[in-house]
Amino acid sequence: MKRRKRLQFWGEDEDDDSLVRNVIAGRKTATSAAAGEYGTPYGEYGDGGYETGDAVEVYDLKNRLRCLIRITDVQPVRFGSVPERVWKGEDFKSEQEFRDVHISCMPGYRLHDGFEFMVAHFELLEVVMEVAPKQESDPAPAPGAYH
Repeated sequence: MKRRKRLQFWGEDEDDDSLVRNVIAGRKTATSAAAGEYGTPYGEYGDGGYETGDAVEVYDLKNRLRCLIRITDVQPVRFGSVPERVWKGEDFKSEQEFRDVHISCMPGYRLHDGFEFMVAHFELLEVVMEVAPKQESDPAPAPGAYH
């Protein structure tokens, strides 16, 4: 039997599961990656290349299965023109916030208006494991490869 695809959101450290918690809470319904790397696996828990209809297991940085999602749509997006559906799906308050965060969390890339991302939109299918949120004194989350 073929296993489901896997996705692992990046965080500031192994305890940073804020993006997974945002998925479980229904605030995060999209994730993006550099288009040139979209089909490339990024570790044991990150398959990449997600396609419409895929059921995907979502893991935290401690390699715990936290939830299942279904990819509902995949679209290319240029950095200079990020649709509202994308920045809201990534749980940002504006297109500018999307741009600012991606610039800070992707220092190895030259993000210009023509830079292309692939964005996977998804719906939550099942919560497998909930974990209490981090304390208020913890540092803010930092997005990463899939954010």
